[in-house]
Amino acid sequence: MTRHSNSPPTTPEAPEAPITASHKWGTVPRYPYDRHLTLGDSGLLHERRRAFRIFRELIKGFRTFHKIGPCATVFGSARFQQDHRYYQLAREAGARLATAGFVVMTGGGPGVMEAANRGAKDVGGFSVGCNIELPHEEQHNPYLDRWVEFRYFFVRKLMLIKYSYAFFGMPGGFGTMDEIFEVTTLIQTGKIASFPVVLMGTEYWNPLFDFIHESMIREGTIRADEALPLLVTDDFDEAVEFAVRGAERNLGRKRKLKPLAGA
Repeated sequence: MTRHSNSPPTTPEAPEAPITASHKWGTVPRYPYDRHLTLGDSGLLHERRRAFRIFRELIKGFRTFHKIGPCATVFGSARFQQDHRYYQLAREAGARLATAGFVVMTGGGPGVMEAANRGAKDVGGFSVGCNIELPHEEQHNPYLDRWVEFRYFFVRKLMLIKYSYAFFGMPGGFGTMDEIFEVTTLIQTGKIASFPVVLMGTEYWNPLFDFIHESMIREGTIRADEALPLLVTDDFDEAVEFAVRGAERNLGRKRKLKPLAGA
């Protein structure tokens, strides 16, 4: 792939041809705009157009989620099917979070995301998704009360963080790790408040937790208190209590979560 010329183009920027190979959900966008964005200098005209596209995406997200209520964002793999234990884990987590009064937010796709949204709907909770532009005809999952599709991953990640007062990490791959460590980095650097971060599934997450404590803290790359927002557990009661306590601390005295009726 060649770089764009530094001189302003004389014709509108054309997207690359659609990806025709078979890809799984979320791995390659239909038109890889993110690739254009990271190719270096594309000329001022292209950069201005791109900036306005990004601005429109931001406004779309702000309008969609305006006054959405305190969210808990659930991260995790798109690859788990309904009969997988981690799908069931995420479904129960979604139900518990909705019952506690959170709006359950996910990336809007299949697997863990679908499971968490589905769990929220199981108990009559509110469920939202931040979808990413997908290859072929893949769609958002069917358990969303409100959703928006984004072209740029970084805009989507902003929305997944902006409205949330707690974060749940279910087993997942590189994308899940990226999301969890971005949240913890923002907490570490004071860019967001010290929101609770729960990693559900001790068998899956304990090796990472051990690495944080036995390597990162020991070697001084992070301080011990910087790992305090993290909880690794299999216990839903402990996880939800930790999330509610941390969320209400940041909501302030005049705002509280409102558990679902009968909870």
